[in-house]
Amino acid sequence: MKGLKNLYKWGKKYILYIFLIIGLNALLQWLYSYLPLFVQYVFKLLRNEDLNVNLPKWLTNFYDNYTDIIQVILIVASSMIALQAVRSILRFINNYLTGFLTEKIANDMRINLYDHIGDLSYTYHNRVDTGDLIQRSTSDIDTSSGFFSGKLPDLFNIFFTIFIGAMQVYKINPTLMWVSLIIVPISGISSVIYFKYVYRTFKRIEDLESNMTTIIQENVNSSRVVRAFSNEKFEFEKMDKANKSYSDSIQKFSNMMAIYWGSSDGMVMLQYVLTFSVGIILAKQGLVDVGDITACLLLMGMLIWPIRGLGRIIAEFGKTIVALGRIEEVLEEPSEFIDNGTLMPQINGNIEFKNVKFKFDDDNKSLLNGISFNINAGETIAIVGKTGSGKSTICNLLTRMLEYNDGSIKIDGIELKEIEKRYLRKNIKIVLQDPFLYSKTVYENIGITTKAKDETSIHRASKIASLHDEVMKFENGYDTLVGEKGTTLSGGQKQRVAIARILVDESPIIIFDDSLSALDTKTDLMIRSALKNKDKKQTMIIITHRTTTAKEADKIIVLDNGTISQIGTHEELVKLDGLYKDLWGIQGELEEEFYSLLGGEF
Repeated sequence: MKGLKNLYKWGKKYILYIFLIIGLNALLQWLYSYLPLFVQYVFKLLRNEDLNVNLPKWLTNFYDNYTDIIQVILIVASSMIALQAVRSILRFINNYLTGFLTEKIANDMRINLYDHIGDLSYTYHNRVDTGDLIQRSTSDIDTSSGFFSGKLPDLFNIFFTIFIGAMQVYKINPTLMWVSLIIVPISGISSVIYFKYVYRTFKRIEDLESNMTTIIQENVNSSRVVRAFSNEKFEFEKMDKANKSYSDSIQKFSNMMAIYWGSSDGMVMLQYVLTFSVGIILAKQGLVDVGDITACLLLMGMLIWPIRGLGRIIAEFGKTIVALGRIEEVLEEPSEFIDNGTLMPQINGNIEFKNVKFKFDDDNKSLLNGISFNINAGETIAIVGKTGSGKSTICNLLTRMLEYNDGSIKIDGIELKEIEKRYLRKNIKIVLQDPFLYSKTVYENIGITTKAKDETSIHRASKIASLHDEVMKFENGYDTLVGEKGTTLSGGQKQRVAIARILVDESPIIIFDDSLSALDTKTDLMIRSALKNKDKKQTMIIITHRTTTAKEADKIIVLDNGTISQIGTHEELVKLDGLYKDLWGIQGELEEEFYSLLGGEF
């Protein structure tokens, strides 16, 4: 029932098109049912038998106007050609509407699914497989949309065809009709059994295909890592195992199909033999003639082949139910914007954390344990700490990628949860440690966050990110294609493109989530100096493991095991015993000595 509800959900918008296609299919079968009657008429005419045929009266009256048999046969043949021409036109219209409906429903599914995936939470995207989402957004949608336009009308078409065919055979001889319908209940029962098998099997096939797609996607994305560790053999064996499981399931399914279709064809042949045998007996009794038997045998295809096709439709229905179920699983995931604020205040950059606590739903241990601190607008704050101490979590809370469990976070005195999420993120830009670059030009990658992609602002942002001079050395300058995920750029260049990208908008708050670590200390210092010297002051939060980067901040926050262990300036913290002093002793003094040996400034 849930599967039928899902079908209705996507089809109700186009219900008129579906009924029109079903109606055209019924009309096509009704017109087809007259073709055997023309053959019946010719047989009776040649054998000089009673011309009592279930053709339209006006048509048989027209034939009666001619006495020459050859002339009548030619006119009957012309009538059949005309009927087929009409059917061809109707078939063209039907196929056009079918293609239109397929693409419309597929388009609706793709857009809805794509839009919903974009609205799903940060936590959901962390636990889901990309390959699985890709399959649901492609092959599952193709399977589902194809059923609406093809197999669903065919399902109704089966009943119309059987009814029309049975009606025409009944008018010839009721006994032949009942004999011809013997196979109907047998095929119907076997089709239902087949459907149950298909549903179970195809669900397993979908899961195995999803697993294989994920392995392919991961291997393509991590090809450099695989080569670096000479891990090709392991990856090949993993793919080979997944591929074998998938192939074995497909083979098993194909074997079942072969058995089903083979037995169905056998029953069809037996049904023809039975009908023909009964027809001969009735002919000997004088109840039917050769024309009647010929017409019945031709019409029998309308009774037998549709029921045989029911198995194919049921198989497709089983696949569609599974595919729709997988799509609905994603759509039933709650959007992160269900819990959203409504305010869009002017944001200047004052930030206040007060006794903030956070833990993941699947973890009993809190990641943040009541942290509190203040940041004034225009200040540069560095957050340092051990791996896993909660540094990046603070940024994710501030952008509402994650929701804090307890405490309060305010921006310019307004509770964070009251601010609309998209508006909030437009005013808080974040540069990640591993930035994502699109397969576009350097210019397009920098200007992708804003509609106003004027050259002046992009060049200005690029200069602040210490990127402009290097880009101008490229053969195509800013028109250089960076390749998928920025593979043609170095790690530092990718990082600087990402930094320039967030500087174009000049948002009031900027977060560097360990994104300066890919840069050398000198470039790091140049970027931070350029940011400080900007006309428009911005609140900057720098998450870093590098104490030389934290040194220049107005204030340093030291995290340790989910709590704030120290807050102060560099000069204050190096005088106090604690984690920061230990880190500075290891990193800072070494770098100072290194730069002094090179004769540079630190």
